[in-house]
Amino acid sequence: MEREYMEFDVVIVGAGPAGLCAACKLKQLSPDLNICVVEKGAEVGAHILSGAVFEPIALNELFPDWQQEAPVHTPVTEDKTYYFLNHLNALTISPWLIPNTMNNEGNFIISLANLCRWLAKKAEDLGVEIYTGFCAQECLYQSGQIAGIVTGEMGVDKEGNHKINYVEAMELRANYTIFAEGSHGHLGKQLIAHFALNKHSETQHYALGIKELWQIPPEQHQAGLVIHGTGWPLNSGSSGGSFLYHLEDNHVAVGLIVDLNYKNPYLSPFDEFQQCKHHPIFKQYLEGGTRVAYGARAITKGGLNALPKQQFPGGLLIGCDAGTLNFAKIKGSHTAMKSGMLAAEAIINALNNKSTTPDYDALFKQSWLFEELNQSRNVGAYLHRFGTLLGGAISTAEQNIFGPLPFNIKDKTSDHLSLDLASHHHPISYPKPDGKISFDKPSSLYLSGTLHEEDQPCHLHLADDTIPITSNLEKYAEPSQYYCPAGVYELLDTDNGKVLQINSANCLHCKTCDIKDPAQNITWQPPEGSGGPNYPNM
Repeated sequence: MEREYMEFDVVIVGAGPAGLCAACKLKQLSPDLNICVVEKGAEVGAHILSGAVFEPIALNELFPDWQQEAPVHTPVTEDKTYYFLNHLNALTISPWLIPNTMNNEGNFIISLANLCRWLAKKAEDLGVEIYTGFCAQECLYQSGQIAGIVTGEMGVDKEGNHKINYVEAMELRANYTIFAEGSHGHLGKQLIAHFALNKHSETQHYALGIKELWQIPPEQHQAGLVIHGTGWPLNSGSSGGSFLYHLEDNHVAVGLIVDLNYKNPYLSPFDEFQQCKHHPIFKQYLEGGTRVAYGARAITKGGLNALPKQQFPGGLLIGCDAGTLNFAKIKGSHTAMKSGMLAAEAIINALNNKSTTPDYDALFKQSWLFEELNQSRNVGAYLHRFGTLLGGAISTAEQNIFGPLPFNIKDKTSDHLSLDLASHHHPISYPKPDGKISFDKPSSLYLSGTLHEEDQPCHLHLADDTIPITSNLEKYAEPSQYYCPAGVYELLDTDNGKVLQINSANCLHCKTCDIKDPAQNITWQPPEGSGGPNYPNM
């Protein structure tokens, strides 16, 4: 079927830090380029969530005068790191026992969503077209190369019929297409497979980050304070870390990152986070405060060793879609921004050389981004292979004393293969939320602003709808009911036995199910454009 189409020099999928910086840099280098950014959120920033302690190195390069107007106001004033022994006690970790990369002097505590809103305004001022509420549903191929994307249809009911408000899909054709969808992007997955971009890469790994924004009493607030924690509530079969950052206006961001290679199928990252907030280190700041926002997202954390080839005929894969997070710093915004800027330079060079494949690799390997990722390339594998304490000690020694050692540590077990059988564990009895510090999923979901058109096809696809009950339930207690931070997957008792119900309207677009399902039976695809969370100040 012939579709309507629009033509551009460059199409960028995703209005996150990587995509927006690519757009801005392209316009700075070549103002006459016709550039389009498509964003599935209802507005720029609606789907953006990060801690976030922000290193401004890439922003300094892109907009040297950003201090006059960017929403980057709260410099880090103090770093504290703890090892939580249990629900009451913690050890303060001395700075000399922490990798130098975690020193936050010169960094800022920000809302990444608000920074992206500002970057979008800068991009539009430069002449970039930004289309919000439109998802990129398919890749366009022509003569073996990427030639743009196809947007998703709108106004289709659950049975696939066209409703009165039906809008057909449209082709956005481009000479070059940049994919900046964020972690585990659904088109990024396809491109990696289609062009074998990970042929020479190690296994990619992910984490689930859960975050809340609180407004706390002024006497408990210390603007610029950064707190990181490791240890409890996560046990020896799981790893990750917690954080609490003091922003401006008596706001704090609190969260837990759970590596998705955990072993216990009964583990619930959401409930681990809720009890984590009761630790006295965190509770002293949260008590008497008000929760104002909640959200979750996957984090691509395999580092340089797991980074796929980022260039291919007609396009580039950048930011968290590829996996440019620096795990040793627990930061990925500045690296995503730099990857977008390098992508822009690669496309300008390709246009000048009349090449269909932008030579991103050469620019990348000459940049501080490569140097930074190379320095920390083994950190994630150390923690996975040797645990939080020993792995952390090895990482600190490498980062602070020896520098990057001349070998690569490999972690070949994919996250979805790491679960133990349920028979090896007992169900976890989590404390009941008190409604003051800890909360349930429905009230949390409400604060995410999540909204989907109810009468649309389910965007969470099961390759085999019998597997959750006939296989996953028996072997792994059907872990989707535990790992999903939004209550999307629910086991129901019926006259015919157990049934898995998918509450797709709850979906936060974190994509944990696509990553962690042990049978790799779930595929996440974008729902109708503008659906999903609507994060304020996250």
